[in-house]
Amino acid sequence: VDKNALDEQVQERKIAEAAEKAQHEKFAHDMKKNDKLMCLLEERQKNEIKDLNKALIEYHQNFQKPETRREFDLNDPQALKKDRPARVSDTDPRCTISSMQKFMGEDLNYEQRMKFQKEQLRVWSLQQQNDWKNALADQKLADDLYDKYRVELDRKIMEQQRREEESRRTVCTAVKTFNRIQAAELDHQKELEKTQKIKDDMDEITALLRGDFLSENPDQAIGPLGKHHVLVDRWKGMNQEQLMEIRQFQKEQALENLRVREQERRRDAEWDRQRVQAARAQLLWERHQQRQERLQRQRLDDMNAVLSQEQRAK
Repeated sequence: VDKNALDEQVQERKIAEAAEKAQHEKFAHDMKKNDKLMCLLEERQKNEIKDLNKALIEYHQNFQKPETRREFDLNDPQALKKDRPARVSDTDPRCTISSMQKFMGEDLNYEQRMKFQKEQLRVWSLQQQNDWKNALADQKLADDLYDKYRVELDRKIMEQQRREEESRRTVCTAVKTFNRIQAAELDHQKELEKTQKIKDDMDEITALLRGDFLSENPDQAIGPLGKHHVLVDRWKGMNQEQLMEIRQFQKEQALENLRVREQERRRDAEWDRQRVQAARAQLLWERHQQRQERLQRQRLDDMNAVLSQEQRAK
């Protein structure tokens, strides 16, 4: 019955592990799908931003050229080439009787120029308003797309969280069931171990009561290799014969130690005698050397005295 129950528990455990593995695989598949969707949406947003920037650059190149600016006539590099000369010929109608072509401070085309500038300013203002409206419309479209993208992403995240919660609850249920089965198995195993331990303890107590250890049998210390091989965990002490052998061996060791110490004493005495003789010989040699040095110095002093007298005599 226990074996069948254990087989059923193992089978249930395998089923729970297979369900958990399938749940993890499904979760991983959904994550890959969501990642792919997010990548597609991000790529689409990048393409839209790129197209918007491209259209803006084309608009600047086509409708906001430098030559259409209001102050271009002040910075035109071809202004001198485009300007008319001061006089073309002697019969130039612009030359008056006084032959003065232009006075300082005169502006004969002021009204026409102001009219043209106002018209150009009005056209530029309308064009800028249209550009601003188009830019706002494009920005609003981009914001709407981004809001839709965020809403879709939030929905996906909420759906994914809901699935994770369901998967977590399923896993928790399976884990609780598995833990409950494991606890029952552990309790049953502990009960079996406790029963077996009680039986083993009773057998050990019976063996100790009937064995040689508590009966103080001295033969139990003899090992399987012979009489001289002793099992220390069963040894009960030495007999009188062994004690006498140990005392005799100790006496022999003491005598041997005395003989060795006597030999060492004699050897040390011989060494001391030789050292004393060597020191005495060294002292005699040093004294001999000192006498020889004194005699040599005396001869040298006598020779110097003779030489000094001869020198004074000369």
